[in-house]
Amino acid sequence: MNILAIESSCDETAAAIVKDGREVLSNVVASQIDIHAKYGGVVPEVAARAHVQSIIPVVKESLSKAKINWKEIDAIAVTQGPGLVGSLIVGTETARTLSILKNKPLIAVNHLEGHIYANWIGKNQPQFPLVALLVSGGHTMLIEVEDHYKFKIIGQTRDDAAGEAFDKVAALLTLHYPGGPNISKLAEKGNENKYKFPIIDLTPEPKRNADGFLEYPEASLDFSLSGLKTAVLNVVKQSKSLSEKEKSDISASFQKTLVDTLVQNSTRAIEKSQPKSFILSGGVAANKELREKLEKMRKDLNVKFYMPDIAYCTDNAVMIGAAAYYKQKEFGFTEPKNLEPDPNLKLA
Repeated sequence: MNILAIESSCDETAAAIVKDGREVLSNVVASQIDIHAKYGGVVPEVAARAHVQSIIPVVKESLSKAKINWKEIDAIAVTQGPGLVGSLIVGTETARTLSILKNKPLIAVNHLEGHIYANWIGKNQPQFPLVALLVSGGHTMLIEVEDHYKFKIIGQTRDDAAGEAFDKVAALLTLHYPGGPNISKLAEKGNENKYKFPIIDLTPEPKRNADGFLEYPEASLDFSLSGLKTAVLNVVKQSKSLSEKEKSDISASFQKTLVDTLVQNSTRAIEKSQPKSFILSGGVAANKELREKLEKMRKDLNVKFYMPDIAYCTDNAVMIGAAAYYKQKEFGFTEPKNLEPDPNLKLA
């Protein structure tokens, strides 16, 4: 099954051709980083206009790179939400129009589903039941996945998401957009133990059940990252002008604390759920330190660990095509006339 997938939830215009949810025939992304860098962040109206200019050329290029024609496309998938409403409208209207014109079935996909299913691309497939750590610009959550499309959120941020924290701290340090990658680069040259930033622990002491497994109260696996951001702000305020060395030390210490927070709750989620697999997903999944510390964690806990290739961590259409393949198996197709963008679309 060849699926043409479209992603336009934020500031990347992307299209891809994915075969059977696993094989990538093409992957095209038109980035808007240079456009938004001058503003220090994504401007929704500017993003929507850029999508309008890029969407058709990107779709055409995805077909060309896959070396297939419309007759060989079996379905069209598109991100319905969550995201910026103007950006979502461009993608959903394009997909709906192509679905009608080309007489192709349509599959509406949740952007977060896409991040999760980025782990199904390629040869190795995660085993169910599993626990997923999803960390992106707007979302930080732990999810139990019993089987395909059976999601249960067991922990999420109560304030800032991990990606937001990276961006806000980058702004405090006057780093260029996008913040996350620039903080990580600076962190490589810094002393991660220079500043002792707090890990906000919302979890009370667990108890063991009759089977000997640890039990955590409901919502005890939630995250809180705003206090970490405030701690960095207090350090920055103490200096009138930060040197590059100080910025590197702050970046390294901040990154270490944020990663340790994510690993701490991931460990607890695995102890609670006893899954066969643990998966990492979302844009922050590209962070090198996070990947390395989670790899060590899974060895300590003896659980299989899966994470996407770096290319499929940040927003892309390949992950939407992968998610769409499994979604239509569970729920069938979407009626084109009923497709509406939903900027607040929930995962579960």
